[in-house]
Amino acid sequence: MALSANLFLRQSQSLVMTPQLMQSIQLLQMTHFELTQFIAQEVEKNPLLDFPSNDAETGSERSAEEDDAYARQAEEASSDGEYDSRTEVMSGDWSDRTDSAGAGRMTDELDANYSNVFPDDGVPQRADAPELISQWKSMPGGGDGTESYDLDDFVAGQVSLRDHLAQQLPFLLSDMADRLIAQFLGDQLDEAGYLHADLGEAAERLGTTLNDVERVLASLQTLDPPGVFARSLSECLAIQLRQKDRYDPAMKAFVGNLELLARRDFATLKRICGVDEEDLLDMLSEIRQLNPKPGSGFEASVSEGIMPDVVVRAASDGSWQVELNPDALPRVLVSQSYFANVTKNGEDHAFLSDCLQSANWLTRSLDQRAKTIMKVASEIVRQQDAFLLHGVDHLRPLNLKTVADAIKMHESTVSRVTSNKYMLTPRGLFELKYFFTVSIGAVEGGDSHSAEAVRHKIRALIMQERPEAVLSDDDIVDILNKGGIELARRTVAKYREAMNIASSVQRRREKRALAKVAGF
Repeated sequence: MALSANLFLRQSQSLVMTPQLMQSIQLLQMTHFELTQFIAQEVEKNPLLDFPSNDAETGSERSAEEDDAYARQAEEASSDGEYDSRTEVMSGDWSDRTDSAGAGRMTDELDANYSNVFPDDGVPQRADAPELISQWKSMPGGGDGTESYDLDDFVAGQVSLRDHLAQQLPFLLSDMADRLIAQFLGDQLDEAGYLHADLGEAAERLGTTLNDVERVLASLQTLDPPGVFARSLSECLAIQLRQKDRYDPAMKAFVGNLELLARRDFATLKRICGVDEEDLLDMLSEIRQLNPKPGSGFEASVSEGIMPDVVVRAASDGSWQVELNPDALPRVLVSQSYFANVTKNGEDHAFLSDCLQSANWLTRSLDQRAKTIMKVASEIVRQQDAFLLHGVDHLRPLNLKTVADAIKMHESTVSRVTSNKYMLTPRGLFELKYFFTVSIGAVEGGDSHSAEAVRHKIRALIMQERPEAVLSDDDIVDILNKGGIELARRTVAKYREAMNIASSVQRRREKRALAKVAGF
């Protein structure tokens, strides 16, 4: 058979991941903070994009009516992917020309003082203490209480653990060599205030002796907060007990055997410490009052609040009203007039055409992102209606495929929407992924149960148990089976350990000891 070249015409379809499609997928799974940063970068490099006029960055001032009209205009144009051009408000108004220089010129020409003709039109004076405005009407800024204040102006600055310790070092160590050792050891502290450093290696790197490093460390362990610079939990508790003058031989033996305390082996602890049961429980009460993480009160970074993307409210007809949080929806505008005025002269037409295409794509992607979040949130609310009405006991098992089939989208799209998105409900603030739980089968073909609801039932059963009737894992399995929940013993043990609940043997020891001391 001879080989020859032939020409064929073939038609096929394929899905191509364009850069814009990839960015649209990334927009869908971005958090509110990440999306705000991304839009700010796009506005900075695209001359046709801008924030709405009521944004603080624009510096312009509009009335509420103008803002509402402009918002309606933008929303009507968003369906076409484009926004009408922005117009300057009051650009030629006399109020822009009546500035301080004009007032001074009129004063010189007319031999009159016009600087204080309208004293109420000045910049409103800020109150010294806004929390006292309702009690002191005569204080500056407390007139009608219509002024707005930024609460961040009244928040004290955060002090890190390193700064807090550095303020105490000059009063503790006078020698510069000791301060250098203290600074090196302070850099090895973790967020909890524990020291993770080999003292021998530290002495070798600093060119000093091990005794000097240990001596400086002993001094550093007297600083505030108590327990800082400890190398283990036992040492942290021992430092705090020494400062309270409660580190006697019995307490020393108690702190040195914390593994027995974790197992609730009170009999062995009583024998080692040489105390009776009542004294042992008093020692345990003192231990629980100590701080196992002395550095946790000092934040290394500023904590950010969570802004809900979806708000769910109860409607008057008994249904649920699902709305997108307007504060979490970024708004950008496309200036068509700027594009038309610049392209009239034929200059930079290609560059501005690309900018216009990119701006229109961004507005369409943001609109599609909001619609997708709304669809997924509405379906979650419909599926978890019993949870919103009655609580976590009625949380239904739900997976991504169920929601995806209901709204006719792919599972990966639903997964991206529920990632790092939050819903504010009458039951509290929850991440969207919280409503997706594993299904646990029911006895005799009943309705399946959510794994989160089953964990809640197990926790409630353990909290209600009495010292003389502590429930074992088998007992919990029997109770759940009677309630229509089919669960294996190993699954109960796994859920109990995940909730940091001790075993029945340990709980029985602790509850009986506490009941004996209480006289029951």
